[in-house]
Amino acid sequence: MKSDISNSEIQEIVHRVVESTLDLHTTHLKNSAVQEFSEQSEATMPIDLSDQAKKTVAIGTDHGGVDLKVILIAELIESGYEVIDCGTHTKESVDYPDIALDVAKHVVKGEAWRGVIIDGAGIGSCMAANKVPGIRAAMCYNYASAVNSREHNDANVLTLGAGLIGINLAKLILKTWLTTEFGGGRHARRVDKITAIGQNFYKDGKAV
Repeated sequence: MKSDISNSEIQEIVHRVVESTLDLHTTHLKNSAVQEFSEQSEATMPIDLSDQAKKTVAIGTDHGGVDLKVILIAELIESGYEVIDCGTHTKESVDYPDIALDVAKHVVKGEAWRGVIIDGAGIGSCMAANKVPGIRAAMCYNYASAVNSREHNDANVLTLGAGLIGINLAKLILKTWLTTEFGGGRHARRVDKITAIGQNFYKDGKAV
């Protein structure tokens, strides 16, 4: 049977198929190269710590959290923060309100950007720190509470219970708490009301 397609037409079809195949292959190679470059860049790109490199964190503990404090100080320094160590440095018994007050003072005076206080449960230190006007201390025990305390409450002091959480969880909470930004918006109005309570509750030394 005689073909209705001429040799020149066949050659033209073959040429178009080959050309199309080469174009697809080239596009695939380009896309692969772009993807590979993107992945390599993402993996090797250094984290910019310049924004927090000069930020100072005051940290203190009672006798129940000395070991955890040492670990968290190392984490802070490695992450580029400056540290004010408010003690205690031994496991001899001390009173957590004294430590909490010391850390809180550094924060309200502007000597520290944030404060971290450790005791056995984290509760007492939180209560003590929150007696200082201008302090918004939050006891955090997991990732969610760390995020919420910063995003919604603009907490400036973190309290941790060394007897309730493990080392890895404490590291996660600290990192999350330090790097979570305040959400502002409706939360700012509520934080302002928290601040106003401390400022307006006492008048002439008496509760109103």
